[in-house]
Amino acid sequence: MAKDISTKSGYVAILGKPNAGKSTLMNALLGQKLSIVTSKPQTTRKRILGILSEEDFQVIFLDTPGIMEPAYLLQEKMMDDVELSIRDADVIIILLDVEADSTGESTLKDKTISSVILKNKKPKLMIINKVDLSSQEHIKALIKKFESDKNFENIIPISATLGYNISSVLSAIVELLPFHPKYFPDDIVAQDDERFFVSEIIREKIFELYKEEIPYSCEVLIADFKEREEKKNYISAEIVIEKESQKGILIGKQGTAIKKLGQAAREAVEDFLQKPVYLELRVKVRNKWRSDEKMLKSFGYIRNKE
Repeated sequence: MAKDISTKSGYVAILGKPNAGKSTLMNALLGQKLSIVTSKPQTTRKRILGILSEEDFQVIFLDTPGIMEPAYLLQEKMMDDVELSIRDADVIIILLDVEADSTGESTLKDKTISSVILKNKKPKLMIINKVDLSSQEHIKALIKKFESDKNFENIIPISATLGYNISSVLSAIVELLPFHPKYFPDDIVAQDDERFFVSEIIREKIFELYKEEIPYSCEVLIADFKEREEKKNYISAEIVIEKESQKGILIGKQGTAIKKLGQAAREAVEDFLQKPVYLELRVKVRNKWRSDEKMLKSFGYIRNKE
């Protein structure tokens, strides 16, 4: 069968350090919110696949966890997802947070990113994010510096939050995509199911409402998800934490904290599903789950490598 050479399709991995704006960039490119976004680093734990389909191209974005030096098993598995995304990608985006790393040195010297830049032959884009928080002169100097290195097919300054220059990023991506038939039907925008995105929404609200170690110690599992024609959808979610002491913080005095969480999460889930929801939250303690291989596997953080 002759290969379809009229359509461009491929996978695009978005790499960067924690809080660089990877999820915000993917959401902006898709034109809708798919990945959860908070002001705290390490919000994204699993790679999230978002699909943008047009008549003559299809881009499959891979939103990855922020690149870091792992401190425990969960973070090791998060970095495995980064490696998998690099392997699967046809185009690689290096996202630089110009506010946190004004010279780009910290990002470019990271061992994972430097290895991708120096050893990976796939086409690469340098995207300089949060330019609204810097000066034009500084951004121009950065672009000139990166151009002289000749490691990138294109260097594009953006503000993912404001939507500035997002169309330029998309055009640059499409230009680098291989000619290939579409991988997914045009009406599919994500590979994960509604259960996954509902659990992510609840986790997003935990990040927004709780401080210190609580968001990082929590995992959200959907125990039950019932779609009901005449009634509200029924969703039962389990919030897994590591210590008994965290349970009291999560629930709050007389249940005030978890009630606030439940309301915020329900409203966000209803907005996502476009349907009324009855949301039930339960808290369970699983001692040191972030370092337990069996639990991480049951939570979907350990997958068989192909």
